[in-house]
Amino acid sequence: MDKTFAAVKEDRPGKAWLSRFVAGRAEAEKWYFGQARSPVPTAKECRAALLRFMPELAPAYDEACSLVGDDDVAHRMLSHYRPAPERYGCSQAVWLGSEGPALLRNFDYPPAIVSDRFEMTAWSNLRVIGKAQRPWGGCVDGMNEEGLVASVTLGGGRTQGVGFSIILVIRYILETCHTINQAVAALCRIPIALPQNVTVLDRSGSYATLLLGPRQRPVVSRAKACTNHQRWTRPSTSSMTRLAAIQRALEDPSMSLPQFQQLFLQPPLYSNSIFYPTLYTALYRPLERRVDYIWPGKCWSLGFQDFPEGQYTHSYT
Repeated sequence: MDKTFAAVKEDRPGKAWLSRFVAGRAEAEKWYFGQARSPVPTAKECRAALLRFMPELAPAYDEACSLVGDDDVAHRMLSHYRPAPERYGCSQAVWLGSEGPALLRNFDYPPAIVSDRFEMTAWSNLRVIGKAQRPWGGCVDGMNEEGLVASVTLGGGRTQGVGFSIILVIRYILETCHTINQAVAALCRIPIALPQNVTVLDRSGSYATLLLGPRQRPVVSRAKACTNHQRWTRPSTSSMTRLAAIQRALEDPSMSLPQFQQLFLQPPLYSNSIFYPTLYTALYRPLERRVDYIWPGKCWSLGFQDFPEGQYTHSYT
Protein backbone atom coordinates (compact mmCIF):
# COMPACT_ATOMS: atom_id res chain seq x y z
CA MET A 1 0.00 0.00 0.00
CA ASP A 2 1.18 3.51 -0.84
CA LYS A 3 0.50 6.47 1.43
CA THR A 4 1.20 10.11 0.68
CA PHE A 5 2.12 12.41 3.57
CA ALA A 6 1.98 16.21 3.43
CA ALA A 7 3.85 18.88 5.40
CA VAL A 8 1.59 21.91 5.72
CA LYS A 9 1.49 25.21 7.56
CA GLU A 10 -2.02 25.94 8.84
CA ASP A 11 -2.23 28.49 11.62
CA ARG A 12 -5.82 27.66 12.59
CA PRO A 13 -8.59 25.40 11.26
CA GLY A 14 -10.48 27.04 8.38
CA LYS A 15 -12.16 26.15 5.10
CA ALA A 16 -9.44 23.68 4.12
CA TRP A 17 -9.82 21.91 7.46
CA LEU A 18 -13.61 21.78 7.01
CA SER A 19 -13.20 20.10 3.63
CA ARG A 20 -10.95 17.46 5.19
CA PHE A 21 -13.36 16.94 8.06
CA VAL A 22 -16.30 16.38 5.70
CA ALA A 23 -14.27 13.96 3.59
CA GLY A 24 -13.10 11.97 6.61
CA ARG A 25 -16.25 12.13 8.68
CA ALA A 26 -17.24 8.47 8.33
CA GLU A 27 -13.88 7.29 9.68
CA ALA A 28 -14.02 9.89 12.46
CA GLU A 29 -17.42 8.63 13.59
CA LYS A 30 -16.17 5.04 13.52
CA TRP A 31 -13.25 6.07 15.73
CA TYR A 32 -15.28 8.12 18.20
CA PHE A 33 -18.27 5.84 18.66
CA GLY A 34 -16.58 2.50 17.89
CA GLN A 35 -17.53 -0.14 20.44
CA ALA A 36 -18.06 2.34 23.25
CA ARG A 37 -18.54 0.75 26.64
CA SER A 38 -20.14 3.72 28.35
CA PRO A 39 -22.89 6.16 27.33
CA VAL A 40 -21.78 8.77 24.81
CA PRO A 41 -22.05 12.26 26.33
CA THR A 42 -24.08 15.07 24.82
CA ALA A 43 -22.42 17.93 22.98
CA LYS A 44 -23.22 20.20 25.94
CA GLU A 45 -21.49 17.78 28.33
CA CYS A 46 -18.50 17.55 26.01
CA ARG A 47 -18.01 21.31 25.85
CA ALA A 48 -18.46 21.63 29.61
CA ALA A 49 -15.71 19.02 30.16
CA LEU A 50 -13.39 20.85 27.77
CA LEU A 51 -14.02 24.14 29.56
CA ARG A 52 -13.32 22.50 32.92
CA PHE A 53 -10.07 20.73 32.06
CA MET A 54 -8.60 22.48 28.98
CA PRO A 55 -10.24 25.92 28.79
CA GLU A 56 -7.40 27.32 26.69
CA LEU A 57 -8.55 25.11 23.79
CA ALA A 58 -12.17 26.31 23.97
CA PRO A 59 -11.78 29.21 21.48
CA ALA A 60 -10.30 26.93 18.81
CA TYR A 61 -12.91 24.26 19.57
CA ASP A 62 -15.72 26.78 19.23
CA GLU A 63 -14.26 27.95 15.91
CA ALA A 64 -14.24 24.37 14.62
CA CYS A 65 -17.81 23.82 15.82
CA SER A 66 -18.87 27.02 14.09
CA LEU A 67 -17.32 25.79 10.85
CA VAL A 68 -19.31 22.53 10.89
CA GLY A 69 -22.53 24.30 11.91
CA ASP A 70 -25.39 23.03 14.03
CA ASP A 71 -24.24 19.40 14.15
CA ASP A 72 -24.49 17.73 17.55
CA VAL A 73 -22.61 14.58 16.49
CA ALA A 74 -19.73 16.57 15.00
CA HIS A 75 -19.45 18.72 18.12
CA ARG A 76 -19.16 15.61 20.29
CA MET A 77 -16.44 14.11 18.08
CA LEU A 78 -14.49 17.36 17.97
CA SER A 79 -14.34 17.42 21.77
CA HIS A 80 -12.41 14.11 21.89
CA TYR A 81 -14.35 13.44 25.09
CA ARG A 82 -14.97 9.77 25.95
CA PRO A 83 -13.83 8.06 22.71
CA ALA A 84 -14.11 4.31 22.19
CA PRO A 85 -11.20 1.89 22.86
CA GLU A 86 -8.61 1.00 20.22
CA ARG A 87 -5.43 -1.07 20.11
CA TYR A 88 -2.25 -0.66 18.04
CA GLY A 89 1.48 -0.54 18.75
CA CYS A 90 4.19 2.12 19.02
CA SER A 91 7.66 2.49 20.57
CA GLN A 92 9.44 5.57 21.93
CA ALA A 93 12.59 6.46 23.84
CA VAL A 94 14.55 9.38 25.24
CA TRP A 95 18.19 9.79 24.16
CA LEU A 96 20.46 11.83 26.46
CA GLY A 97 23.86 10.90 25.02
CA SER A 98 25.97 12.68 22.43
CA GLU A 99 23.88 14.83 20.06
CA GLY A 100 21.03 14.74 22.56
CA PRO A 101 18.67 15.36 24.08
CA ALA A 102 16.36 13.70 21.59
CA LEU A 103 13.19 11.67 21.48
CA LEU A 104 12.78 8.83 19.00
CA ARG A 105 9.47 7.17 18.24
CA ASN A 106 7.93 4.69 15.82
CA PHE A 107 4.26 5.12 15.00
CA ASP A 108 2.64 1.80 14.08
CA TYR A 109 -0.92 2.07 12.83
CA PRO A 110 -3.21 1.06 9.93
CA PRO A 111 -2.26 3.34 7.01
CA ALA A 112 -5.80 3.82 5.74
CA ILE A 113 -7.07 5.51 8.92
CA VAL A 114 -4.09 7.73 9.72
CA SER A 115 -4.03 11.40 8.77
CA ASP A 116 -1.54 12.30 6.09
CA ARG A 117 -0.55 15.59 7.71
CA PHE A 118 2.54 16.87 9.46
CA GLU A 119 1.52 20.37 10.50
CA MET A 120 2.97 23.59 11.83
CA THR A 121 0.18 25.47 13.57
CA ALA A 122 -0.22 28.66 15.60
CA TRP A 123 -3.39 28.33 17.67
CA SER A 124 -2.03 30.27 20.63
CA ASN A 125 1.16 31.99 21.74
CA LEU A 126 3.22 28.87 20.95
CA ARG A 127 3.79 27.45 17.49
CA VAL A 128 3.54 23.68 17.29
CA ILE A 129 4.90 21.10 14.85
CA GLY A 130 3.16 17.77 15.14
CA LYS A 131 1.73 14.69 13.49
CA ALA A 132 -1.96 15.50 13.24
CA GLN A 133 -4.57 12.82 13.80
CA ARG A 134 -8.36 12.56 14.03
CA PRO A 135 -11.02 15.14 13.15
CA TRP A 136 -9.64 18.15 15.01
CA GLY A 137 -6.79 18.99 17.29
CA GLY A 138 -5.19 15.61 17.87
CA CYS A 139 -1.41 15.07 17.90
CA VAL A 140 0.21 11.66 18.31
CA ASP A 141 3.59 13.34 18.73
CA GLY A 142 4.85 16.89 18.46
CA MET A 143 7.03 19.75 19.69
CA ASN A 144 6.40 23.40 20.47
CA GLU A 145 8.76 26.26 19.76
CA GLU A 146 9.98 26.24 23.38
CA GLY A 147 11.48 22.81 22.66
CA LEU A 148 8.92 20.80 24.65
CA VAL A 149 8.37 17.40 23.01
CA ALA A 150 5.56 14.92 23.69
CA SER A 151 4.78 11.49 22.26
CA VAL A 152 2.22 8.80 23.08
CA THR A 153 1.87 5.03 22.91
CA LEU A 154 -1.14 2.94 23.81
CA GLY A 155 -0.86 1.51 27.29
CA GLY A 156 -2.35 -1.93 26.73
CA GLY A 157 -5.79 -3.12 27.70
CA ARG A 158 -9.13 -1.76 26.54
CA THR A 159 -10.47 -0.17 29.71
CA GLN A 160 -12.66 2.81 28.90
CA GLY A 161 -13.44 5.62 31.30
CA VAL A 162 -14.76 9.16 31.46
CA GLY A 163 -12.06 11.35 29.98
CA PHE A 164 -10.44 12.71 26.85
CA SER A 165 -8.57 11.23 23.94
CA ILE A 166 -4.87 11.43 24.74
CA ILE A 167 -4.11 12.99 21.36
CA LEU A 168 -6.08 16.12 22.25
CA VAL A 169 -4.29 16.26 25.61
CA ILE A 170 -0.95 16.07 23.78
CA ARG A 171 -2.09 19.02 21.70
CA TYR A 172 -3.07 20.85 24.88
CA ILE A 173 0.28 20.50 26.62
CA LEU A 174 2.12 21.57 23.46
CA GLU A 175 -0.14 24.62 23.18
CA THR A 176 0.11 25.69 26.83
CA CYS A 177 3.20 24.25 28.53
CA HIS A 178 6.80 25.48 28.56
CA THR A 179 8.44 23.05 30.98
CA ILE A 180 8.37 19.39 31.93
CA ASN A 181 6.84 20.24 35.31
CA GLN A 182 3.96 22.06 33.65
CA ALA A 183 3.40 19.20 31.20
CA VAL A 184 3.46 16.55 33.94
CA ALA A 185 1.03 18.55 36.06
CA ALA A 186 -1.41 18.86 33.15
CA LEU A 187 -1.14 15.17 32.25
CA CYS A 188 -1.85 14.20 35.87
CA ARG A 189 -4.78 16.61 36.14
CA ILE A 190 -6.73 15.89 32.94
CA PRO A 191 -8.81 12.68 32.89
CA ILE A 192 -7.78 10.23 30.15
CA ALA A 193 -10.33 7.93 28.54
CA LEU A 194 -8.03 4.98 27.76
CA PRO A 195 -4.76 3.48 29.05
CA GLN A 196 -1.91 5.51 27.53
CA ASN A 197 1.82 6.08 28.00
CA VAL A 198 3.24 9.56 27.38
CA THR A 199 6.87 10.63 27.22
CA VAL A 200 7.76 14.32 27.52
CA LEU A 201 11.19 15.89 27.01
CA ASP A 202 12.49 19.44 26.93
CA ARG A 203 15.62 21.11 25.61
CA SER A 204 17.38 20.91 28.98
CA GLY A 205 17.20 17.11 28.88
CA SER A 206 14.55 16.93 31.60
CA TYR A 207 12.07 14.18 30.82
CA ALA A 208 9.36 11.96 32.25
CA THR A 209 7.31 8.97 31.16
CA LEU A 210 3.77 8.81 32.49
CA LEU A 211 1.52 5.78 32.71
CA LEU A 212 -2.03 7.07 32.46
CA GLY A 213 -5.51 5.63 32.27
CA PRO A 214 -9.06 5.71 33.59
CA ARG A 215 -9.69 4.83 37.20
CA GLN A 216 -5.99 4.73 38.07
CA ARG A 217 -3.58 7.19 39.62
CA PRO A 218 -1.03 8.59 37.15
CA VAL A 219 2.43 7.09 37.52
CA VAL A 220 5.29 9.49 36.75
CA SER A 221 8.47 7.57 36.02
CA ARG A 222 12.07 8.07 34.90
CA ALA A 223 11.77 5.33 32.29
CA LYS A 224 13.57 6.36 29.12
CA ALA A 225 11.66 3.88 26.97
CA CYS A 226 8.13 2.58 26.66
CA THR A 227 6.08 0.49 24.29
CA ASN A 228 2.50 -0.75 24.68
CA HIS A 229 2.02 -2.00 28.20
CA GLN A 230 1.96 -0.78 31.77
CA ARG A 231 3.26 -2.40 34.94
CA TRP A 232 -0.09 -3.90 35.85
CA THR A 233 -1.20 -5.05 32.38
CA ARG A 234 -0.43 -8.31 30.63
CA PRO A 235 2.05 -7.30 27.91
CA SER A 236 2.07 -8.77 24.44
CA THR A 237 5.21 -10.56 23.28
CA SER A 238 5.76 -7.82 20.71
CA SER A 239 5.59 -5.05 23.29
CA MET A 240 8.05 -6.80 25.61
CA THR A 241 10.45 -7.62 22.76
CA ARG A 242 10.50 -4.06 21.50
CA LEU A 243 11.02 -2.62 24.98
CA ALA A 244 13.88 -5.02 25.69
CA ALA A 245 15.60 -4.06 22.41
CA ILE A 246 15.45 -0.36 23.28
CA GLN A 247 16.67 -0.90 26.83
CA ARG A 248 19.66 -2.96 25.64
CA ALA A 249 20.61 -0.19 23.24
CA LEU A 250 20.32 2.52 25.89
CA GLU A 251 22.58 0.51 28.21
CA ASP A 252 25.25 0.01 25.51
CA PRO A 253 28.06 2.55 26.18
CA SER A 254 29.20 2.36 22.55
CA MET A 255 25.77 3.27 21.16
CA SER A 256 25.54 6.53 19.17
CA LEU A 257 22.44 8.46 18.18
CA PRO A 258 22.75 7.47 14.47
CA GLN A 259 23.00 3.82 15.55
CA PHE A 260 20.05 4.23 17.89
CA GLN A 261 18.05 5.79 15.07
CA GLN A 262 18.93 2.88 12.79
CA LEU A 263 17.63 0.47 15.43
CA PHE A 264 14.16 2.00 15.01
CA LEU A 265 14.27 1.19 11.29
CA GLN A 266 14.85 -2.52 11.85
CA PRO A 267 12.82 -5.35 13.40
CA PRO A 268 11.71 -5.85 16.11
CA LEU A 269 11.08 -2.11 16.49
CA TYR A 270 10.22 -1.57 12.84
CA SER A 271 6.96 -3.28 11.88
CA ASN A 272 6.42 -4.70 8.40
CA SER A 273 2.89 -5.84 9.25
CA ILE A 274 0.40 -5.30 6.43
CA PHE A 275 -2.22 -4.36 9.03
CA TYR A 276 -0.27 -1.88 11.18
CA PRO A 277 3.18 -1.17 9.77
CA THR A 278 5.56 1.44 11.13
CA LEU A 279 4.19 4.47 9.31
CA TYR A 280 7.16 6.67 10.19
CA THR A 281 9.98 7.15 12.64
CA ALA A 282 10.26 10.58 14.27
CA LEU A 283 13.47 12.01 15.74
CA TYR A 284 12.77 15.15 17.78
CA ARG A 285 15.72 17.46 18.56
CA PRO A 286 14.49 20.10 21.02
CA LEU A 287 17.74 22.10 21.12
CA GLU A 288 17.53 22.62 17.37
CA ARG A 289 13.73 22.99 17.39
CA ARG A 290 13.67 20.40 14.61
CA VAL A 291 12.10 17.02 13.88
CA ASP A 292 13.20 14.46 11.32
CA TYR A 293 10.43 12.23 9.98
CA ILE A 294 12.18 9.14 8.71
CA TRP A 295 11.42 6.21 6.43
CA PRO A 296 13.94 3.69 5.07
CA GLY A 297 15.85 5.73 2.49
CA LYS A 298 14.07 9.03 3.24
CA CYS A 299 14.45 11.76 5.87
CA TRP A 300 12.14 14.78 5.95
CA SER A 301 13.46 17.50 8.25
CA LEU A 302 11.07 20.17 9.54
CA GLY A 303 11.80 23.07 11.88
CA PHE A 304 10.28 26.29 13.08
CA GLN A 305 12.77 28.33 11.05
CA ASP A 306 12.73 26.01 8.04
CA PHE A 307 9.48 24.19 7.34
CA PRO A 308 9.44 23.13 3.66
CA GLU A 309 5.89 22.32 2.66
CA GLY A 310 5.46 19.40 0.30
CA GLN A 311 4.54 15.75 -0.08
CA TYR A 312 6.18 12.35 0.20
CA THR A 313 4.74 8.98 -0.85
CA HIS A 314 5.93 5.83 0.87
CA SER A 315 5.18 2.27 -0.15
CA TYR A 316 4.39 -0.19 2.65
CA THR A 317 5.08 -3.70 1.41
